Amino acid sequence: MDADELRVTYLPKLEVNGAVGDSIARTIRVLSSQRRLQTLLDASNVVASDLDLEHVLRRIAEEARTVADAEYAALGVIAADGSLERFIHVGMAQHVAEKIGDLPAGHGVLGAVNQSSNPIRLTDLTTDPRAVGFPAHHPPMNSFLGVPIKIRGETYGNLYLTNRADGPFTDEDEELVTALAATAATAINNARLYEEARRAQQLSAVLGDVTSALLASETIDVFGVLAHGVATLTEADFAAIVTSDAVGEELFIDTARGQGASLIEGEVLPWVEGAVSRAMEGTASISPPEGTDVPPFCERVPSSSVIAVPLIVSGDRIGAVCATRAESRPAFNPGDLELLSDFATQAGLAVALSWARADRQRLGVIEDRARTARDLHDHVIQRLFATGLGLQAFASAHPRHAGRIDRHVAEIDAAIEDIRNAIFTLRTRKTTRTMRHRLLDVVTELSAGLGMAPKVTFTGQIDAFIKGELADDVVAVLRETVTNVTRHARATAVSIEVQADSAGVTVTVGDDGVGLAAGDKIASGTANLRARARARGGAFGLTPGENGGVRARWHVPVHGQDVP
Repeated sequence: MDADELRVTYLPKLEVNGAVGDSIARTIRVLSSQRRLQTLLDASNVVASDLDLEHVLRRIAEEARTVADAEYAALGVIAADGSLERFIHVGMAQHVAEKIGDLPAGHGVLGAVNQSSNPIRLTDLTTDPRAVGFPAHHPPMNSFLGVPIKIRGETYGNLYLTNRADGPFTDEDEELVTALAATAATAINNARLYEEARRAQQLSAVLGDVTSALLASETIDVFGVLAHGVATLTEADFAAIVTSDAVGEELFIDTARGQGASLIEGEVLPWVEGAVSRAMEGTASISPPEGTDVPPFCERVPSSSVIAVPLIVSGDRIGAVCATRAESRPAFNPGDLELLSDFATQAGLAVALSWARADRQRLGVIEDRARTARDLHDHVIQRLFATGLGLQAFASAHPRHAGRIDRHVAEIDAAIEDIRNAIFTLRTRKTTRTMRHRLLDVVTELSAGLGMAPKVTFTGQIDAFIKGELADDVVAVLRETVTNVTRHARATAVSIEVQADSAGVTVTVGDDGVGLAAGDKIASGTANLRARARARGGAFGLTPGENGGVRARWHVPVHGQDVP
């Protein structure tokens, strides 16, 4: 037997066991690394396979938690001011998150990660001098790893991991999560590009529908088409077109679509600071997520998140386009704001074209009415007048028929007066903005919604007694009253009478619709009418019509300075 073999035979057993143990440990580490690399590869494939941005962000947080074997993970999206715009967390039970309340704002250690361009790894984040503590009900957290997600050299957000299963996070954990963050950056960028393409396609489709609708009919409800387009485009619960006489004045909800639209359309609301008022001033905005803005629609419609942009037509800011979502829905984001702004810009052009076409048609109608008025004046009235003179001459020659003939002559005189009133109306021109014209414009505008032309009667010196602020009130009253008839009455005939004399101004609107049985629905739109009447020392009331339906009467006295 060889001496060397003898020496190997008698090596200490402990030394042999140590060599085997090291070999086994290295094998386990290699296998573990291969397993974790496979996990990273699987996670990268999962993250890169989705194109929905919201899904991508959540999957990144979930896969990072798996790769690093952490208890909790989160992905924070950084806003332009450096704060956390969005915070998506995984691993924490929903009821625990609800107890904690508000999500992190990006202070303390999270803020340090936001400001750093490199990963931050801590054994115990509670002992770090930058820590600001946890809110009540927050679960305990110790080990921490924060890794930035960079897109084109700029930090888009950060991955936050806490409570590693086997002690503090390691160099290998940091390398794996950093590699995942690089893949995540590509996935986020792809998802954003896809989202932009999808939004552009959606915008094009909705604008096409809006433009076609606006140019397809002469009597189309322009703002109604816009509001429907806004609701479709932004996937909102509620959409509206809001106007106002001036910045800081009351807001008029001209048109509304969606949840609660019937409760607020046609209403006048106070000017409050928020997204809608800022849009009326010319600035597109979203209500702050902290909820510091006053709800613009008096909580009648879901408005946890509000988005609004100016509506500009032919260079004039005529109002605001706004949309809301309920608390249970995702809040609007800057992408939604950009999309709605683009829509409002293009829709403003479509509205301008629609109105220009309507103006041309209206001009043609005015010219036709002018010709009709000339014919009535030059031919019909003269023939009636000649007929009346002939009858009077006949009555002089035959006294016994004079009584009956005088009655016929009186009817002819009344017909002549009616024709003269008709001529006055037919000769209305847009450049002559008398009170009669303003009221007739309102009736013409709302006739499409009624489905018929209302009968309009003016009594007294309308233009002499109704002027200034009173004129604005009367126009608003007529608009609100006829709008209520449109929404609730289901009428087949509507009559409007405006009377003005030294005793006061009275606006009466009657219909043959469903009547007061509609109860609360009719009453819901009358608060503003009563308020306008009380402010001038007058009154507003609803009574049953003589032939069914409802008779609305608004009356205010004329002040001394208004009397001609």
